[in-house]
Amino acid sequence: MQTNKEEKSTKKTFIIDTSVLLYDKCAIHSFGGNDTIIPIVVLEELDRFKEKKGVIGENARYVNRYLDNLRKKGNLHRGIKIETGQKIKVATSGFKKIPVGLDPNQVDNQIIALALGLTNSLKHKVVLITKDINFRVKCDSLGIISEDYHKDKIIKSESEFYKGYSEIEVENSDIIDRLYSGNDFEGKKIVELVKEELGRLPYQNEFLSIKCGKQTFLGCYYSGSIQRLDKAEDLPGLGFLGIKDKNREQLFALNLLFAEDVPLVSITGLAGSGKTFLTLMAGIAGLNEGRYKRIVITRNVQPVGRDIGFLPGDMNDKMLPWISPIMDNFRQGLKDKDLTYFKSMKDKGQIEIAPLAFMRGRTFADTFFIIDEAQNATIHELKTVITRIGENSKIVLLGDIDQIDTPYIDSLSNGLTIVGEKFKDEEIAGHVQLKKGERSYLSAVAAKIL
Repeated sequence: MQTNKEEKSTKKTFIIDTSVLLYDKCAIHSFGGNDTIIPIVVLEELDRFKEKKGVIGENARYVNRYLDNLRKKGNLHRGIKIETGQKIKVATSGFKKIPVGLDPNQVDNQIIALALGLTNSLKHKVVLITKDINFRVKCDSLGIISEDYHKDKIIKSESEFYKGYSEIEVENSDIIDRLYSGNDFEGKKIVELVKEELGRLPYQNEFLSIKCGKQTFLGCYYSGSIQRLDKAEDLPGLGFLGIKDKNREQLFALNLLFAEDVPLVSITGLAGSGKTFLTLMAGIAGLNEGRYKRIVITRNVQPVGRDIGFLPGDMNDKMLPWISPIMDNFRQGLKDKDLTYFKSMKDKGQIEIAPLAFMRGRTFADTFFIIDEAQNATIHELKTVITRIGENSKIVLLGDIDQIDTPYIDSLSNGLTIVGEKFKDEEIAGHVQLKKGERSYLSAVAAKIL
C-alpha cells in the first residue's frame, strides 16, 4: 500500500494544448489521478473551432459543454476533482514571462510561459501534452517536459505494423497437398503447425503463404481453419470486367473485397500498388451483381490546406479536385475515356461523392463505401464514418501511411493504422498491405529510390 508521501511523488501535472482536445475530446478526462490544467488561452482557441463541420467542431463543443457542466461541482479556477481522481483546473494567469526570442502574442509561447512557471514552482513533475511537433521541440529547448498524446498509439514502431499476411516454410509437401484438397478438417489440423511456426494463432482473415520447395499454397485463416483463396477470375462479376491480380498481395486484397462476411477492409500500400483501382472494380462488380445499390466515395479534404468552402460550385464541383484519382481509374481501368460511364452512374445515384466532414447523422445501407487517403484521417474521424455503416454494406479504407499530410498525426497514430491493428483479430474485418507498385516500372522504381 502506498504512503501519502509516495502518492505525492508519483502525482503529475499535465498542461493540455488545444491540438490534443481537438484531436480527442475525451482527452480532457483521460489523466486519472493527476492534475490537469487547461490554459485560458486554449479555451479561447477552442471557441474559434466550435462552429466547424465534422469531428473538430464536435470536439470543441464537447469540451466546452463538459467544462460548463463541471462548474456545477465547483470552481474551475481552483480546480474540480472528478470520479477518476483527476483534478481539472483552468489557468488564468502565468502567461506573461515569455522567454526572450519568442513572440509574446503567440498562444503556444504563452503556454510555454505557464509551463516554465509551474515547472519551477511545483515539486512534482509537470508535463505539457501537445500533438504539435514544433511545440514539443521548443519545450525541450527550454527545459520543459513535453510529450505527444499517446492514448491512440497501440504499437511502438513501424516494424510492428500488421501486414495482413504471413509466410511459412514447411518441410513436408504432403501438407500442401492436404490443404489443396479443400478438406476443412485438414485445414483445422494444419492450424496447429502454423501456430507453432508463427508463435501464435493466425489472426482472423490473415492470409498465409505456405511453401515447400517450389510448391506454394495461398490461403486465409478464418473461423479456426485455413481456407483456400478464390482466383480472381472466379470472383463474382470481376471476370466480366477483365480484371486480374498482378501479384499475390492483390489477390489477397481482392478476396477481402469480395468477402460478403467481412464488412470492414483496410488496404495500405505505396503509390501505384492498385489500392484504389482494385477497390473501385470490386465495388462496380458488386453493383452489377446486385449486392450493393450504390458506391459512396469520400476522403479527408483538409490535408491539401484548403477548406471545401473556398471552391466554387455545388458539392460535386467542390469535391472534383479530390476525386480525380477515381476518375482516372474509370478512364484507364474501364476504358471510359470521356467519363460517360462515370457520369451516367453519378446521374443514376449509383456513385456518390461525399466529404468526410458531412457524414454525421447519415446511415449507409446496401452501400460499397470507399474512404480514400484514409491515412490523413484521425481514428475519431474514421470512427464517425464506420459507425454510420448499415446492413448489407462494406467499408474499405485505403491509404499510404508514408504519405501523411495532416498535422498532429503520424504513421503510428493515424486512423488507418489504428483500425488495421485494432480489428486484426475480428472475423468481420481484414487488412492487406500491398508492397509492389504496378502502375508502371518508372512509378515502382521512383517509389522505391526517391
